Amino acid sequence: MTQILKEGGKTIIKTDKRIDTMNAPQFEKDIEPALAEPGVDLEMDCDELNYMASSGLRIIQKTMRTVMMKKGKFKMTNVSPEIYKVLAMTGFTKFMPVEKKAE
Repeated sequence: MTQILKEGGKTIIKTDKRIDTMNAPQFEKDIEPALAEPGVDLEMDCDELNYMASSGLRIIQKTMRTVMMKKGKFKMTNVSPEIYKVLAMTGFTKFMPVEKKAE
């Protein structure tokens, strides 16, 4: 289950273990309210995330675009080496901050 927390002026989205074809629509719905604010400072905490399908990548891309249009900030944190590799191969790491999980 996706959790959305407020810490100061930052909004933190804590992901579940998977973002796949089955749960991606619900994940997108869950994070939608966090994207409504102009200038949103959004952090996607991926500490629990161990699998992401292409549907998850599309949601991240859409989220990144929305945040950029609203002149906000978006970054992913606690990303596993496997997920980081996918993000790097698809070019996401060139356009947004992605922090690997501490080992």
